[in-house]
Amino acid sequence: MSKGPDENGLEGGDIWGEIEPEILGMTNDELKQRIRLLDNEIRIMRSDITRINHESQTQRERIKENNEKVKLNKQLPYLVGNVVEILEMENEDDEQDGAAADADVGRKGKSAVIKTSTRQTIFLSIPGLVDAEKLIPNDLVGTNKDSYLILEKLPAEYDSRVKAMEVDEKPTEDYNDIGGLDKQIQELVEAVVLPMTHMERFLAIGIQPPKGVLLYGPPGTGKTLLARACAKQTDAIFLKLAAPQLVQMFIGDGAKLVRDAFELAKEKCKDKSKGGAIIFIDELDAIGTKRFGGEQSGDREVQRTMLELLNQLDGFTSNTKIKVIAATNRPDVLDPALLRSGRLDRK
Repeated sequence: MSKGPDENGLEGGDIWGEIEPEILGMTNDELKQRIRLLDNEIRIMRSDITRINHESQTQRERIKENNEKVKLNKQLPYLVGNVVEILEMENEDDEQDGAAADADVGRKGKSAVIKTSTRQTIFLSIPGLVDAEKLIPNDLVGTNKDSYLILEKLPAEYDSRVKAMEVDEKPTEDYNDIGGLDKQIQELVEAVVLPMTHMERFLAIGIQPPKGVLLYGPPGTGKTLLARACAKQTDAIFLKLAAPQLVQMFIGDGAKLVRDAFELAKEKCKDKSKGGAIIFIDELDAIGTKRFGGEQSGDREVQRTMLELLNQLDGFTSNTKIKVIAATNRPDVLDPALLRSGRLDRK
């Protein structure tokens, strides 16, 4: 049964039970002094709240101002450049003060050296709006044309001729469309399709799958048709290269095309929905002939292109998701280095 109001008008006669015994034992003077102390603490807290609100408002205004400056500086067009190097710089606290020091600490002392399209090499103590941890040498970036600060990381640049080599439409050919090549189809499936669709089986028994296959025979025997059917079965990116296109007039241009083709295939392989990439090189004998001591610059350029192809097949940057299918009418003139183990070791 609840108690009614007491003589002071307070409901609940046990209200005094909630007061600490220390306060109940104080005199009137001690209570007044305690109240004054509490009032002082309340005033201090209110002052702190006012100060914090003022600082918060100042920070919001500063953030708004900085966002407007960033928006103004990010206006197109950008100056395109490449990252040359990322440097670790030690912060010197005695030379820094205030917000600048906090900004450098937040960026962990990362600096960058970039080279712009105007052939200027610039050192940036603060890279810009892009996190320096996400930048690596040779990245393509967009910079402010006045301050050269990095504003955005751009997609990788590939030669337009290499982009044209990618077959956008998925191949529609099937093995049923190919007649009289049952043995060749079986060998192609074992060498290319299975390593791309069931790689775990090869890893379980410790077998290194082949990186490339050589298709040879007279014209019209279905070499290109086999490659397209293989690409359809694996749901892979298909790049079609004609070896005569890799023979260029300028020194190193053909090797760059080969390098960009493999880089594009590697970039496409990052898409988890794709099973990998198949690079089909037709008329391989245009760049893969046996090496000889030719004095003409054209012969040396062809050999450079072939050496770059060898490096991409089994060099330090080789990728198991990228398979190479080469076709030729003249297997007898190919360089033995192309056919050795680890390269085009299936015929």
